[in-house]
Amino acid sequence: MKAIPVLLSAVLLAAVGASFAQGVTATPRIDQREQRPEQRIQQGVGSGALTPRETVRLEKEQAHIDKAETRAKADGDVRPGERKRLTKLQNRASRDIRHQKHDRQAVPPKG
Repeated sequence: MKAIPVLLSAVLLAAVGASFAQGVTATPRIDQREQRPEQRIQQGVGSGALTPRETVRLEKEQAHIDKAETRAKADGDVRPGERKRLTKLQNRASRDIRHQKHDRQAVPPKG
């Protein structure tokens, strides 16, 4: 009878430890938000809403965010302050994409 609670608590402890270890270096929200800006930039290029110069700038901004995330994960522990900084960078990049796509500078159609 005493073995069941001990076994149950051991399994629970292992599960909590595994999820905690994953949560320290994992950045699921940040990772999830990485794909959408690339799609938005490519859509803007395809529609002509983004000029080549704007596209280069926005792609450099995305590369900067990727490097910042790599640095944050380098020590194996993504701290709350680092998560906050990455989120701020992503928010700014999202605003920049929207601004550039809607600034009425268009690439003239070819043809």
